[in-house]
Amino acid sequence: MLEELLAQTQQLLFEALVQPLMFGLGAGNLLPDAYDGLGWVLGGLIQILIVALVLFPLQRLWPAEPVGPARTAWRQAVRVDLVYTLLQRLGVVRLGLFLALGDLWNGLFGWLAVHGVDGWHLDQWVAPWWPGVTDTAVAGFLVYLVAFDFLMYWIHRGQHQFSAWWALHALHHSQRHLNPFTDSRNHLLDDLVVDVLFVVTARIVGVPPGQFMALVLLSQALENLSHANLRWSFGPVGRYLLVSPLYHRLHHAIGLGHESGPQRRLGGHNFAVLLPIWDLLFGTVRFTRGVEPTGIRDQLPEEGGRDYGEGFWRQQWLGLKRLCGRA
Repeated sequence: MLEELLAQTQQLLFEALVQPLMFGLGAGNLLPDAYDGLGWVLGGLIQILIVALVLFPLQRLWPAEPVGPARTAWRQAVRVDLVYTLLQRLGVVRLGLFLALGDLWNGLFGWLAVHGVDGWHLDQWVAPWWPGVTDTAVAGFLVYLVAFDFLMYWIHRGQHQFSAWWALHALHHSQRHLNPFTDSRNHLLDDLVVDVLFVVTARIVGVPPGQFMALVLLSQALENLSHANLRWSFGPVGRYLLVSPLYHRLHHAIGLGHESGPQRRLGGHNFAVLLPIWDLLFGTVRFTRGVEPTGIRDQLPEEGGRDYGEGFWRQQWLGLKRLCGRA
């Protein structure tokens, strides 16, 4: 019912607003892309509404970190993270990437097709493992969800393992006041690298377009939850099944989530995005009952007070300077 309602809304808005605009701009050849883009925008709007109407009120009821005297800093942090969320969820970043890299994408996918890595369907390959399952679409979606969560685990570890990648990803961890919008607080170049890996993998394993959108939107919604300032751990059993806000908060904890050992090398704990099983299997899991302060050690005054920027453009610029070793 909900899926049908969304499809009808997308079609109505497309015919009433987007299609006339595209023809007016002389871009009728891009109508299929515009239709798909509208679907992403609608999905992003729904996510933002859920965060605003559900997660933020819940934070007031069960906060992991009481806002208290830091209310002004908290509001500023949320406003900046909201800018990142609007840019990402409403497709502004994707539109920029499409316009800048459209020919590159087409060339890459054409090259993959020529070399026989286009059209392989992971869900069909594992289908013999679930005899008797009637709803193969749901089963296939779950297979892709687990596979991409596995991919994101290793991408996330890479962000914490390689100094150049960490120079960009550190922006995400510089948030001292976690909130549901912090999920989108990423350097644009970091987002580009992750999106390329994600999209190319989806093409290789043959994820259907509709399922790809559902995978991304569901993952993003759960990541909004895991970044929320909530004192939730999902209990002694649930904490092993789904990444909770407290579980992921430890990943953002100063000196715990992004450092390993007394030498303070790059590393950390709790890299899983959705399923803690990956941390359990690869020895990066850590549970705690306490609520740790979040951020990066070198932000602390006694550790040098490194500046990661307060506004969007300043944060982006400092990320590039860190990448070049100049900040």
